[in-house]
Amino acid sequence: MSLPIFSFSEPITDPEVLESIKALPTEDDLPYDDGEPMETARHREQMQILIDSLQIHWAERTDYYVGGNMFVHYDPTDKRHSRGPDVFLVLDVDQRERKSWVVWFEGMRFPDVIIELLSDTTREVDKGEKKVLYERLFRTPEYYLYDPFSQEFVAYHLWDGRYQAILPDAAHTVSSGMTGLSLGIRDGWLRWLTAEGVIIPTPRELAEQERQRAEQERQRAEQERQRAEQAYQQAEQERQHAEQAHQYAEQAHQQAEQERQRAEQAHRQATEAIERAAQAEQLLAAYRRRFGNLEEP
Repeated sequence: MSLPIFSFSEPITDPEVLESIKALPTEDDLPYDDGEPMETARHREQMQILIDSLQIHWAERTDYYVGGNMFVHYDPTDKRHSRGPDVFLVLDVDQRERKSWVVWFEGMRFPDVIIELLSDTTREVDKGEKKVLYERLFRTPEYYLYDPFSQEFVAYHLWDGRYQAILPDAAHTVSSGMTGLSLGIRDGWLRWLTAEGVIIPTPRELAEQERQRAEQERQRAEQERQRAEQAYQQAEQERQHAEQAHQYAEQAHQQAEQERQRAEQAHRQATEAIERAAQAEQLLAAYRRRFGNLEEP
């Protein structure tokens, strides 16, 4: 029986077909590295930005596979029939490590999103031969091309079996229905964006954001410590002022007490003087009564 290699309907359940698939080459039998590095360091970094940021954003999901610069084998009869998209995404598959993507061992699943990074050596193939392959054989719903140097950005969405060009909006952004996200050019890089237009960070950017947040928290804590120190110093100054005021009040109280005591003493002395004067007056009066006025001749 002939194996329906290019089936795009329901998952394969026929026992004979499944048994036939087991006899086909596996990812261990097929090449997974063409030995050719990415065109430039910028191409390599752009690939990692797209892959790493999506993995971070979908960290809780296990129903997708995203890869880059690895072979997609689509014909078990000829190992040469393979392509190595710079970035590709397959949805609704188990998430595990793979050497390459072998469609007949993946339930005949082809990439749902492909991104090719244009260069002078690949531009013609990416826009021609690969576009036809992804459209007519892979039937990949979304195909994007981006030049990391010139920032040329081209988008195709599959419609009625044919790719339709999608023009980026004024913000150089194209919506991706397959992911629920968008792709847009930001600061010279093609980036995944949320529905609100927020750039999805890479692990390095996320770590930097965390570092900045930690630094901001440290600065806020330091400011709070300084404010608390200032408040403590102000409270200490107020306490010292209150202590001084208390001391002044205590001194004033003591002075007042001393003045009161002196006043009482003066009062007693005046009273005593008055009493002595009265006694002297009484003695003088008594003397006069007895002896008369001594001043008369």
